[in-house]
Amino acid sequence: MEPSPGSGPGGVSPRFWSLLTEEALGPMSVLDVGTGSGRIALALAPRCRRVVGIDREPDLIAEARQRAAGAGLTNVDFVVADADHVEYDEPGDDVHIEPDLVVAHLFLSDAMVQRASRALPPGKALAFVGFHVDQWRETGRPSRFAYDEDRLRRSLAECAFAVEHLEVEREVREFTTVEEGLAAAIGLAERWRADGRWFNYIKFLERGGRTLTRSHLIVKARRR
Repeated sequence: MEPSPGSGPGGVSPRFWSLLTEEALGPMSVLDVGTGSGRIALALAPRCRRVVGIDREPDLIAEARQRAAGAGLTNVDFVVADADHVEYDEPGDDVHIEPDLVVAHLFLSDAMVQRASRALPPGKALAFVGFHVDQWRETGRPSRFAYDEDRLRRSLAECAFAVEHLEVEREVREFTTVEEGLAAAIGLAERWRADGRWFNYIKFLERGGRTLTRSHLIVKARRR
C-alpha cells in the first residue's frame, strides 16, 4: 500500500510536496538534485522504486548515507557530484539512473534545467523550488541564483518543458523595531556581510523598513 501524501518532510512547502506525491511514484526512479543531507530523497524513497541524491558537498552526502542506513532504506543512493556539471543519467562512477522524475529543493540553474531535459524522456516531470527575485528584497540585491517568472518560463521552454504549475510562495515578516528586524536576519549576517547585503539591510531598517521577505518559485514542468 502506497504511503499517504501527508504534509511531507519538515521545512518543505506542502504545495511542493503535493506536486511530487500526485505523481504515480511507485514504479519511478527519482533523481534528487542538490540533495543536501537527503531530506527529500529519504522522504521519497519509501514511495518509489529507486532514488538517487546528488550534492557537491561530501559532508552532506556522508550525513545522507548515514541517515539512509539508520532508516533501513536500501533503494536510495547518494553521490558526491556537482549538479551543474554532471549528466543526470550518469551522476557518478558506477551509478546509472534513468530518471522518471527529477526534483530539486532550493536548487535552480539553467544548467540544471538543461541536464534534466537531456535525462528525462518525454512525458516525465521536473519539479523544483527555487529562489524568486523577491527573496530578501530588503537587501536591494537579488541572489544570482534567483529567477523571475518570465526568465524561468523561457528557460523551461528552451529545454522542451511544458509548465504545468508555476507559483510564487511568498512570506513577508513584519517587525515593530529595528532590533526585531536584526534578530530575524541574524543567521544570514555572515553571508550578507561577505557580499555587501548586510549594509543594505541595515540601511533599510534605519530608513524605517520593517519587513523581511522570503519568496520561492514552486514549479512542475513536463518534458515534451
